[in-house]
Amino acid sequence: MSRYAAPGQPGSVVRFASRYDHFVGGEYVPPAAGRYFRTPTPVTGNDFTEIAEATADDLHRAIQDGRGAAPGWSRTALAERSVILSEIADRIEDNLEALAVAETWDTGKPIRHTLGADVPLASDHFRYFAGAIRALEGVRSETDGAIVVHGFREPHGVVVRSLGWDFPLLGAAWQLAPALATGNTVVLKPAIQTSASIHVLLSVINDLVPPGVINVVNGFPAAQPIGLGPAVFFADLEGAVHDRALDGFAIGTSAALIQDGRYEQFLGAALGRVDQLVTGHPLDLATTVGALVSADERAKALRHIDNAARSGARVRAGGVPASLSGELADGFFLEPTVIEGDKEHAFTTAPVVSVTRFNDFDDAVKLVNEMPESAGVSLWTRDTGVGYRAVRTIHAARIWVNSDHTYPAEIAFSQENRNSLLAEYWREKRLMVNYS
Repeated sequence: MSRYAAPGQPGSVVRFASRYDHFVGGEYVPPAAGRYFRTPTPVTGNDFTEIAEATADDLHRAIQDGRGAAPGWSRTALAERSVILSEIADRIEDNLEALAVAETWDTGKPIRHTLGADVPLASDHFRYFAGAIRALEGVRSETDGAIVVHGFREPHGVVVRSLGWDFPLLGAAWQLAPALATGNTVVLKPAIQTSASIHVLLSVINDLVPPGVINVVNGFPAAQPIGLGPAVFFADLEGAVHDRALDGFAIGTSAALIQDGRYEQFLGAALGRVDQLVTGHPLDLATTVGALVSADERAKALRHIDNAARSGARVRAGGVPASLSGELADGFFLEPTVIEGDKEHAFTTAPVVSVTRFNDFDDAVKLVNEMPESAGVSLWTRDTGVGYRAVRTIHAARIWVNSDHTYPAEIAFSQENRNSLLAEYWREKRLMVNYS
């Protein structure tokens, strides 16, 4: 299959409901205020479902239901919780195409990304934490010959998490998998721009957990998107690493730092690679650039491009809405854009890349460390020593060397604590017993 049928069309692997309420206590419940909002797909700009809009009362009810389910879920044997997480992973794998099409229709990103990365990684997170929770050892120590300290880990109860619009399903897995593994119940607040695909996931997995363990309340502002962080391209690139770095420039970064000495040569080749990108129907496997998530995000990107040009930056490619025809004419598409000399060094919405040159290693580190916090930094070099020195001096929680933006479960993170896997989902308790 070279192109998946759109939801609502004959042969589609997924079907959206015409309306989604809040999912609370194991069932769908209407919003307290009775309000709904229409959800357009970025692909065509047309509404495809309507979704309940939350108030404080809706969120309070979901939290209360989560609290009600928490004691029973926390008492569920650890081994049983592990089995359930593995079953969730199986369900996601079994419904890979349906979930990938749902997320593509919701976000506008190409199906090759959701099918090849986002949904498989979501499954992997559940499978990883199913094993991780079984591998943890208890805490026991002796303070002297008679007093023994026993350590216990207890879940918080109910965990409330907001999701970003860039990874609605994978972001849900980042939150759900460790929270459920540690015995918490969860209230998810999907981004208002991408609130539909999470309900397709619910239809796949909700029967695997008791009512109230997973709750979804719609209509909230998005959490900060993960985004694409800066990529640093050193002058020693050649051969296969050089070729892979060109792909990293075209689709793996929003801020490219290129070293003098190879600047013009590399940028010229990178512009050629950008020119090969295919902007088209996101459900077509040949498409490499899909739609932006919303009309607002596209307008924001265009404003940034215009402001950069007015400030003296040079638009080397794109910079305008993509001109597509037929059903895509009103979609939220933007030509792949490369801006040279953007003084803001901003992390723009894909597919916009801001290019800056740097002199040497210290200059590159200084530029990166002055940029806003991002999901991580990509380094491209054939010199492993340069890569290691950069890792030690760049202020980033995640650094890729000669690769970009892979998110295996082993480096799972959250916005609250990027360095933790499970620690934020429970509290530690110590029992000291005198056996004398």
